[in-house]
Amino acid sequence: MVNFTILAGGYDVFIASYLFNSDAGTLSVGGRYTSGSNPSWITPGIGNRSILYATNEDPIGALQSFTVTPDGVVSSAVDTVSSGGDSPAFAVALSTGQAAIMNYNSGDGRIIPLDTDGLTFEDSATSAGLIKFPVPTAPTSEGTSHPHMALEHGDEIFVPDLGGDVIWRLSQDNGNWAITGSIPQPPSSGPRHIAILGDRLLTVHELASTLTVQPIPTFPNGTSEIIDQVSIIPDETPAGAEYAGAEILIPKITSKFTTPYIYVSNRNVGTQDPSGKGDSIAIFELVDVGTPQESLKLINQVFTGLDQIRGMEIGLEENGGDEFLIAAGVAGTAGTVVYRRVEGGSNLEEVARNLDIPTRTSFVWL
Repeated sequence: MVNFTILAGGYDVFIASYLFNSDAGTLSVGGRYTSGSNPSWITPGIGNRSILYATNEDPIGALQSFTVTPDGVVSSAVDTVSSGGDSPAFAVALSTGQAAIMNYNSGDGRIIPLDTDGLTFEDSATSAGLIKFPVPTAPTSEGTSHPHMALEHGDEIFVPDLGGDVIWRLSQDNGNWAITGSIPQPPSSGPRHIAILGDRLLTVHELASTLTVQPIPTFPNGTSEIIDQVSIIPDETPAGAEYAGAEILIPKITSKFTTPYIYVSNRNVGTQDPSGKGDSIAIFELVDVGTPQESLKLINQVFTGLDQIRGMEIGLEENGGDEFLIAAGVAGTAGTVVYRRVEGGSNLEEVARNLDIPTRTSFVWL
């Protein structure tokens, strides 16, 4: 028997814990732990999963810190700091001893220093570390800035801006982060989340429901052409469907999973299929890298029964959890589902599902 503990955030006032028994194929709720309002995005400390951070995705946004026991008991909030803006939809701990939080509605974000304990925010002023992303002058997806993620890459932070059709590049100088470059994205595409595979930047575009791949441009403000752009929408869609890309995962290569498959979640924000097929997770492979034939190849579309998949996460390699992927929708009542990665990761097989909590939006494996 192998037990895994998984934490889950959502649009509520608690962080949930789940116990997944991979042998028995069961997923049960272990607890519901009071947090601030709408902890929609949760993320662990750097190299320390006894620390957890959670956004409060509210008009007056905030970031909270918690301690976590190995069996998934979450403390009351240790510290809370203002996000400096409206509706933070993403946060992440950085190797620099800081935490980044991005405010979707107000077009800004903060890079907040952490104390040595990783739990206390050093907040000298609300405006400290606030980065305001420019309102685009050219016609774009939404004509305003909507930063949706922050990804640390070397000495930089990449921030996909859904409203501005751009990925901002941030660099640090004497502890202060500033915009030093940008990576333009296709017009009206709405770049939402990104991942890096080798020297390639992969972007899931919410509004266009596409996945793109391009070389990472040179620092600080180089350019690169998009190598390939593919739809992530399944061929068979119900009448009235309206898709929006969400999450992208690229687990690292291991002896068991030798191909770095790319997992992308679709969200049907329109009419769901009455048959209950729900939204799909599209699985791609980047093939012929470095040749004129380099491209994104669709391997599988796995239908989940979920409604608007926003959050999904793969387990940890060190305890064998990377065999599994957990996902949930942000709407409906289909709950949370765990899949086993099969056929070398090119397919997903449902192992367990829990309906006790109808929706969840983000996960952390312990």
